[in-house]
Amino acid sequence: MARVEQAFFDRTQSMNNYGNYVTADLPYFVFDALDEDDAVLAVHGASSEWFSGLRRETVEVEERINETTWKVAVRYQQLNTTEDGDDPETVYTFDTGGGTQHITQSLSTRNRYPASAPDYQGAIGYDGENVAGVDIIQPVYNFTETHFLPRSTVTQSFRNALARKTGMYNNDGFRGYDPGEVLFLGASGVRRGDRREDLWEITYRFAVSQNRSSFTVGGIAVATKLGWDYLWVRYADEVDDALKQVVKKPVAVYIEKVYYGTDFSGLGI
Repeated sequence: MARVEQAFFDRTQSMNNYGNYVTADLPYFVFDALDEDDAVLAVHGASSEWFSGLRRETVEVEERINETTWKVAVRYQQLNTTEDGDDPETVYTFDTGGGTQHITQSLSTRNRYPASAPDYQGAIGYDGENVAGVDIIQPVYNFTETHFLPRSTVTQSFRNALARKTGMYNNDGFRGYDPGEVLFLGASGVRRGDRREDLWEITYRFAVSQNRSSFTVGGIAVATKLGWDYLWVRYADEVDDALKQVVKKPVAVYIEKVYYGTDFSGLGI
């Protein structure tokens, strides 16, 4: 049976600027080992899983001294944390690239030429039958948050919950924004390593569109619109008495709910 003795004189340890141990290499001598595997298994069984707050990572043969004697090193390493011993810090990004929106109604008609041209009350691209509209850049604030979560949190049910909440807006205030303004665009995750303490890196994506209240569309007063509701305009034929011509004019504004709301507390952040 193999006999294991620790080689105290050959031990090495390293410490970071915060006074925390980050690695330690503890050598052992193994006597009467049948082979390399026998020596490694003997040291694995004789060594502790933890040393000075570090976890055992590897057990490797360093040297074969003679036919039955081996020198084996155990490497201990700091857990998956930052240098000061804390979990990695949350990462934030943002952009204001905006999004594209198709509109059929302008904010106002600056001019029309000739002056006798029909007044369509802001309807865009009327061709005698339909209001074509135009694509514009709509102000949208996009931001991401990357959080580092333990494996015990990122379960299959947790991932399923993130999937269900994708494409939903906030029912309550979130990150300083009012209910209805923040849309959850989804999350992506990665976990590097297979140790129990290895953290999940989860990136959450959001978009912000501000709520509106007390505004007009084509002369029609609108009381309120949540940021991610959809607004559309119904047009009807109207006779322009001065021109003796039928024109399209806005007669109704509709605010449609196209996304469900949800409680963002279930996102885990």
